[in-house]
Amino acid sequence: MVTVREAVPCDWQALRDIRLEALRTAPSAFGSSYEREAAFGERDWLRRIARGGNFLAYLPEAGASEAGASEAGASEAGASEAGASEPVGLIGGYPETADVVELVSMYVRPKARGRAVGEALVAIVLGWAQERGAKTVHLWVTESNDHARALYQRCGFEPTGERQPLPSDPDQDEIAMAWPL
Repeated sequence: MVTVREAVPCDWQALRDIRLEALRTAPSAFGSSYEREAAFGERDWLRRIARGGNFLAYLPEAGASEAGASEAGASEAGASEAGASEPVGLIGGYPETADVVELVSMYVRPKARGRAVGEALVAIVLGWAQERGAKTVHLWVTESNDHARALYQRCGFEPTGERQPLPSDPDQDEIAMAWPL
């Protein structure tokens, strides 16, 4: 069972660690770079958490009790309650306008792939966006990232026809996808 919750200030190191792992292991999937974000200090990570919309996913460890854990959408359960010591995924939602939330920073650790973590992360951002009155959730995905594109399409996103160079590597293109709420 996947548990997803919004990051709180005491999560700053866990958020930093998984974000840096994502940037290091999949540099072509993100608009930022490992070098840029490795230089961020605690205050930078706390500022990111304070703006809201940062979510961490957990899977129960083998043999851990699932009591207290809930399906995707749990917002207050701590990692220890979820039976996991470290997050296995992260995602962000950023209010682009009053009507549009941008889905950003999606990453699932390799050991958790194929276990519905990606779907749970996307679902939490869709719900978060709806709570804020957004009418659309928009995202950019590297055109060559077939796995991510397939996940987003399974979750109901459709290509918009927009494209742009990947900010961290202008030799690669990103395509936009959206889901009207």
